[in-house]
Amino acid sequence: MFFKILFNYVLGYVNIKIEGFYIERFINICKSKGILLWNMKREKSSILYANIGINDFKIIKNIARTSNCNIKLNKKMGLPFVFNKYKKRKVFFILLLLVLVILLISSNYIWNIEIIGDSEINKNEIIEELKNKGLSIGIAKNKLDVKSVINDIRMEREDIAWMGIDIKGTNAIVEIVKTDEKPEIVKSDEYCNIISEKSGIITKINVSNGTAKVKIGDIVKKGDVLVEGKLEGKYTDPIYVHATADIEIKTWYSIRKNFEYKQVIEQRTGNSETKYSIKINNLQINLYKVLSKFENYDTINENKKLSLFSNFYLPVEIIKQENYEKEYKTVQYSKEELKKKSINELEEELNKQINDEKNILDRYVNIKENNSYIDVELVYEVLESVGTKEKINL
Repeated sequence: MFFKILFNYVLGYVNIKIEGFYIERFINICKSKGILLWNMKREKSSILYANIGINDFKIIKNIARTSNCNIKLNKKMGLPFVFNKYKKRKVFFILLLLVLVILLISSNYIWNIEIIGDSEINKNEIIEELKNKGLSIGIAKNKLDVKSVINDIRMEREDIAWMGIDIKGTNAIVEIVKTDEKPEIVKSDEYCNIISEKSGIITKINVSNGTAKVKIGDIVKKGDVLVEGKLEGKYTDPIYVHATADIEIKTWYSIRKNFEYKQVIEQRTGNSETKYSIKINNLQINLYKVLSKFENYDTINENKKLSLFSNFYLPVEIIKQENYEKEYKTVQYSKEELKKKSINELEEELNKQINDEKNILDRYVNIKENNSYIDVELVYEVLESVGTKEKINL
């Protein structure tokens, strides 16, 4: 909204007085038509003062007529009216000309890099690599070799299947498609064994093709052959096949940690402060005192590039810094409180490793108590399907 108001300041806006008994209807119609009203101030129940863009002002007369409201122009504001007021002053026109020249020169450079595509790829890492290959903030467009940048990065990174760079205005849009990491696929006409990708106890094995190397109740380790892609004959040579089978295994997941009775926890107090900075290219100007009024705090920064249009960015960046005060509190847990808290934490962490919680057969909790802490171990007994095909190279 801030940038819409700024844009209206550049084009010009007016302050109007709306009078009538259906002001809410007038506001709702304006919203539905995308007409921005800001700095609205109510006077009594039938009078409203508001700012509106000069272009929108020309089209709200019909809306006012529809909602039975009267509109009166109070004040004209914005750059066009300022220009008109000071049009006789040479210094003003010199400054205006200077601004236009700066904008014209700026349009020949890249002032924003936008990364779109796969979210799993680290964007900061990509921006750093783009910089090393020749695409960085502030580079002249005529010095940028897009094909060379793309080829150099594609040659060095196997995780990127495709990359495209589109220059629009002062914005460089970099699109990335991640390479699919597919396991080796064994074709149906190729010979293969079935191996276990987990350790545990076999609970079910139904072989459709091949020779079973284990039986129900056998203990196996990760990497052991469960079904061999070979059939032995009494009077013939071994026949190699594509092994297929339905196999289930009982396996275990475990996690173990120590939890102290006396803990220092971190929490926010609810107090916060907002600070702003302006960054012009590589020069940052802080609009606040460097030191925070908080002794301990978390910081969240939000950067916003200024742009005149959707793809015409300026070398100016507004940095909003939010500081949230935090405090450290010492908590003394009772034995039962700590047991409950520790088990919940371990369950939350261990559940992330299980594909389907419905497959959990049993749960075991082992706790050893000490004077200052408890040692907690959580074990899940899980039933899972196993069997990875491994090609036989003859």
